[in-house]
Amino acid sequence: MKPVLALPLLALAGIGVGGGAAFGVRTLMPASEAQPEQPVAEMTTSFTPTGKILAPLVYADGRLSGYVQFDVQLETNEEDAAFVTPRMPVLLNAINMRTFRAPMASGPDGMLPNLEVFRKLVKASADEAFGPKVVRRVVITQAGPA
Repeated sequence: MKPVLALPLLALAGIGVGGGAAFGVRTLMPASEAQPEQPVAEMTTSFTPTGKILAPLVYADGRLSGYVQFDVQLETNEEDAAFVTPRMPVLLNAINMRTFRAPMASGPDGMLPNLEVFRKLVKASADEAFGPKVVRRVVITQAGPA
């Protein structure tokens, strides 16, 4: 047989074998009893204010630069807001135990807070205080010198 005809005949044979195998599997295997997708319930979120948080601005070498005051909101589910609000002192304690070790001072005079460091610090504190999946996001609404 000529090599020019062998390639198209080989491709046709492969398509025939593959199609036959697919037909056989479809007829011999029972149809899956797929459940229709359940609509995902919309979760309503709530923002819970933490109140004013006073934090030290610390350089990377441990020196104190000054203090900054933050307003923070915690994004949670509507149901979790009732759980978070009375336990806010536990969160504030966890934040206080971390801030003196977190180098947040930036800028030429060290009086600008690094907001990303503080956001991660509050999220880690919230995970410790409330559990890992209660607080979705930490939103810093205001930061100013104290």
